[in-house]
Amino acid sequence: MLCDTLQRPARDLRISVTDRCNFRCDYCMPHDHYQWIERREILSFEEITRLARVFLRLGVETIRLTGGEPLLRRDLDRLVGRLSSLPGVRDLSLTTNGSLLADRIESLARAGLQRINVSLDSLDPDRFFKLTRRRDLPRILEGLFAARRLGLSPIKINAVIIRGINEEDILGLAEFSRTQGFPVRFIEYMDAGNASDWHSGKLVTKQEILERIGGRFPIREVGRSEGSAPSVDYRFADGKGDVGVIASVTEPFCSGCTRARLTADGKLVTCLFSEDGFDLKRLLRDGAGEEELSRAVRAAWLSRADRFSENRLAALQSPAGYRARARRKIEMISLGG
Repeated sequence: MLCDTLQRPARDLRISVTDRCNFRCDYCMPHDHYQWIERREILSFEEITRLARVFLRLGVETIRLTGGEPLLRRDLDRLVGRLSSLPGVRDLSLTTNGSLLADRIESLARAGLQRINVSLDSLDPDRFFKLTRRRDLPRILEGLFAARRLGLSPIKINAVIIRGINEEDILGLAEFSRTQGFPVRFIEYMDAGNASDWHSGKLVTKQEILERIGGRFPIREVGRSEGSAPSVDYRFADGKGDVGVIASVTEPFCSGCTRARLTADGKLVTCLFSEDGFDLKRLLRDGAGEEELSRAVRAAWLSRADRFSENRLAALQSPAGYRARARRKIEMISLGG
């Protein structure tokens, strides 16, 4: 098993297949104009498959496809088919905003996709529009139920909670989870990327989220799946499903992070809040073989010492405070969640 300087193994690979997105969510890419990655710089399916094979041989077990919005990538089912057939893939999943899911899920499931996470921050049409600048809520719900009919499981909802925007949706999403059977993972608002105007005043903490849910629906803690999942899960006391909270800000889980990330343009990134990555695409296109690629991945991971969220919490608690814009991070739109 490949372990970094803090003895964290590389078990999970998140692959961004595009930096394009059809939403304009405040916490990810609120601006109307971005400098997109040139299409020739985006990894091809063949290149992604080659790199995935290298990671799997080094001990990675799970692969998640992200974006941007991954369903904007044409013929994504072809990539899913390639990846699902690789030796060593224990779990192959997708994170999507769900707007195109109803049209694409059948071909993706047939190709070997096992489960999905759908980003859905509000069930209120007006708040949904305020967050995304789109009116696609009915299409997302259609996609969720289409995925369930095809047998994908689990189908989880990710909801970023921002003070003054959608904290009133916490109970509505919890109720939706209970009645419809889609587990919800509430996410503390983080300062990922540089585009959003993040400050701690917008943060709805894990404690507050749990207090809101527990005030209506009694819950009990289950813990982190496999001990290293980002979400701490809670089961409803009456047995009607479960919810989770990803508390990167107030309860950092850097010590258990096993996730490597591959950007749309082929950089290996070892932390969601990284400033830069290791350029694997250059090696690929210069003709590197599998051994050379493997050495590059090993060197990058073995030197990994990231613990950004722990450092951020220490800064937030210090007299000097934390300045979110003091460090230029890779934008979420090219890195994925």
